[in-house]
Amino acid sequence: MSKVEGDAGRRIPAWVEWVLTIAVGVGIALLVRAFVAEPFLIPSASMVPTIQEGDRVLGEKITYKGSSPQRGDVVTFVDPTDGSTTLIKRVVAVGGQTVDLRDGVVYVDDEALDEPYTHGKPSYPLDRYASTLQGPIVYPYTVPEGCVWVMGDNRTNSLDSRYFGAVPISSVSSKACVIFWPPDDFVTL
Repeated sequence: MSKVEGDAGRRIPAWVEWVLTIAVGVGIALLVRAFVAEPFLIPSASMVPTIQEGDRVLGEKITYKGSSPQRGDVVTFVDPTDGSTTLIKRVVAVGGQTVDLRDGVVYVDDEALDEPYTHGKPSYPLDRYASTLQGPIVYPYTVPEGCVWVMGDNRTNSLDSRYFGAVPISSVSSKACVIFWPPDDFVTL
């Protein structure tokens, strides 16, 4: 029986092998999290019924390396009012499209959206706005190029683009692809 030895017949100590294995594992995990996928814990009910408070969602980062978010995508992004927080919402419109809220219905380019994921909750303008804006959003609103308009599926309990305005695509960090925890809520998005 032969054993693998280092240069000149010296064997690498077991503790060094363990340290190297752990360091490589941590390095790979950090690279995956930075460039491929990242888990998120959902702290609020703004995406109910699609995503429940307390669910864990996996956001993949590869899709948007070569393309931009599309209407209907569920995305994570940096909160425009607090750069240390990540939010998750659904893209309702993209740059150049016009959003209007009429009688509780969302219109994009004068076409009423079919939004079964809201379970019939109405979509009204909010009566308050973020301090980062000059004033309330005025409808119809044309989304600036390079931005997306995002809304929570729980329209009556979500601070979203109606509150903080359009979100720059550069602040979108991932496309939510699966709810992986708890197992009873497992679903692809």
